[in-house]
Amino acid sequence: MITVVGTGTGAPPPEDVLTGAALVVGGQRHLDAVPLPERAERIALGPLAPALDTIAEYVAEERPVVVLASGDPGFFGIVRVLAERFGPELLAVRPGVSSVAAAFARAGLPWDDAVVVSAHGRDARTAVNVCRAYPKVAVLTGPGAGPAELGAALRSYDRVLIVATSLGSSEERLERVTPAQAAARDWGTAVSVVISVAEQGALGPVRAHAGLPLPPAGWALDEAEFAHRDSMITKFEVRALALARLGPRPGDSVWDVGAGSGSVAVECARLGAAVTAVEKTPDGVERIRANAVAHGVDVRVVHGAAPTVLSDLDDPDAVFVGGGGRELPAVIAACARRARRTVVVALAALDRVPAAREALTGAGFTCDGVLLQSSRLAPLPGEVTRLAAANPVFLLWGVRPPAHSEGVAQ
Repeated sequence: MITVVGTGTGAPPPEDVLTGAALVVGGQRHLDAVPLPERAERIALGPLAPALDTIAEYVAEERPVVVLASGDPGFFGIVRVLAERFGPELLAVRPGVSSVAAAFARAGLPWDDAVVVSAHGRDARTAVNVCRAYPKVAVLTGPGAGPAELGAALRSYDRVLIVATSLGSSEERLERVTPAQAAARDWGTAVSVVISVAEQGALGPVRAHAGLPLPPAGWALDEAEFAHRDSMITKFEVRALALARLGPRPGDSVWDVGAGSGSVAVECARLGAAVTAVEKTPDGVERIRANAVAHGVDVRVVHGAAPTVLSDLDDPDAVFVGGGGRELPAVIAACARRARRTVVVALAALDRVPAAREALTGAGFTCDGVLLQSSRLAPLPGEVTRLAAANPVFLLWGVRPPAHSEGVAQ
């Protein structure tokens, strides 16, 4: 058997676990913190592959192996790697308190409603976008994805960062800072967890499930669900296909350019994406904010005209362009240069379709589209029904070829 012991957040491993171990594997600080059998071989973890190969030799000889890990080794930990290599039936796991659980305990907060995301060895942008989209998030930090980087990315968001450092050690500390304060400091390498909390989201709702909220029961909501001006809103039939092509999900960043009422922005946020709505009219900005509040989502609203204001935004995964005008080809081209995955464009005017399509293909996207024509049921006198035709809308979508999706202009 391979005994995997969680330690490092305050509780030492049980003494009986190490007795008789022929091989003990762990981080140097874990090895230094416990009395090891004199005859046991010790491996301080660095590169994982050589350690796994040595473990395999001991397993083949049926000699006992102990692996020391931090917190709960089954939670973003080494249990996954060991189970993949040796099979779960060979593992005896003794979990400790995870660093996330310890951080929330030190902060005095419940965490059944928190979203947990690991930035260790991963692109930090996923963690950033999750922090932007959800009111309570725990980030397992890593090089290039610590409090300073998270703080810099969250400056314009209503968040408090709770930074847990050296959990379980004599040097443990917990600090509450603003994103700007976090961005201005050098935190070193001892940070364990960063908790991002919205001002009004510290306690959160009582739920019957943990982690990510359940997806909404429906989308492509009726226009009556949004405040809008003179029917200037993306109709739900168009919105349904636009959402399907945008594919918003947790960890994504989505722009809604020329957002108007913000109906597409709100729906993308309801599906878990971090959303930025760009709108040039002051009344439109207020309308988008009101709609976001009404639907309980966090949408960042940027007041200004595209493409000028786009240069200050982080690269998106997907973009919806709903505004028109003479600047439309330039707006689409600017969005296409930045989008990692797709750009979706809604147009009412036939004359603008060729230029919009050329802007997408000129950016290297594959382009497709459809003319949407729908008729809704409408009552007539005498308790009968007719079909009322809605204005036709062109929906174009450009998709970045996978081989080029990582080469987006920064």
